[in-house]
Amino acid sequence: MTFDPLLPEPTRWCVTGAAGFIGSHLTRALLAGGQHVVGLDNFSTGHRATLDDVRAEVGEEAWGRFRLLEGDLRDLDACREAVDGAELVLHQAALGSVPRSIHDPLTTHAVNVDGTVNLFLAARDAGARRVVYASSSSVYGDHPGLPKVEDEIGTPLSPYAVSKRTGELYARTVQDHYGLETVGLRYFNVFGPRQDPDGAYAAVIPKWIGQLLDGQTPTIHGDGETSRDFCYVDNVVQANLRAATGPSDATGTVYNVAVGERTTLRELYALLADGLRDALPEADPGDPQFGPFRAGDVRHSLADTTAIEAALGYAPTHTARDGLHETVAWYAARAVETP
Repeated sequence: MTFDPLLPEPTRWCVTGAAGFIGSHLTRALLAGGQHVVGLDNFSTGHRATLDDVRAEVGEEAWGRFRLLEGDLRDLDACREAVDGAELVLHQAALGSVPRSIHDPLTTHAVNVDGTVNLFLAARDAGARRVVYASSSSVYGDHPGLPKVEDEIGTPLSPYAVSKRTGELYARTVQDHYGLETVGLRYFNVFGPRQDPDGAYAAVIPKWIGQLLDGQTPTIHGDGETSRDFCYVDNVVQANLRAATGPSDATGTVYNVAVGERTTLRELYALLADGLRDALPEADPGDPQFGPFRAGDVRHSLADTTAIEAALGYAPTHTARDGLHETVAWYAARAVETP
């Protein structure tokens, strides 16, 4: 990663969802920075191979400062064991995907709401200093304003969005009543290496890359003019570490984490196709196909990052174009290694 934040003297961190996409990048950054990490994951969406990649990247000495607990957020005892002795907690574990939440709202609620409350209370009881937790741009719901500003939200459009907004409300209550510092980060369409391209609920970027590498034709839902503020994972790692180590007066609130630029799905497809041609000159991606709009999807999304820049010094290192180039190259290299 290109961002090398000022980390504290070696201390103990807990990363929930450590075997997942964002959690594994955070675990890597912390271990590379000399920290001690306990990771909690139930492997419902994370993968052991992801942690194998982290181990190979950081080396055995750093890996010796990592301990994995296989457990579920819905189990309070598992949360207590994970945060025992931790000073700082990065809570990334969740059940993502708007479509999945519409299909199965009960499980989404149990993991994202009940599990998050378990984690907050376990951290409080363990004497942790701060919890940085992952929220989502989905909380803006049907509010039409662009760019999205933290204190202007609308009606959530999916159970997933409701679960993330509920987590924000609990976080503020926990800080107000129990003194546990909390910082929420509203992620805007995070992407990068190690993101799972498979499964019915895969995010659009890894899914399309995987399909293109397999010679399949990706589907754009809608007319292709839907737009997102795509954010490379290194920017998200930076935001988490700044949120965890920043001043106390920057806690008790939520911040947008994004780049502040909008990319339509048509533009995204073109960038991915160009990146694939650069990485694999023999590749010949064709035109995408189009399908119906998805229920619960927000039409446009663009973040105002003024607040996190002012409070925590956040400064994105990668535009969407930069990050897409690195991401496609990573997946292409893996495809060549394991044909």
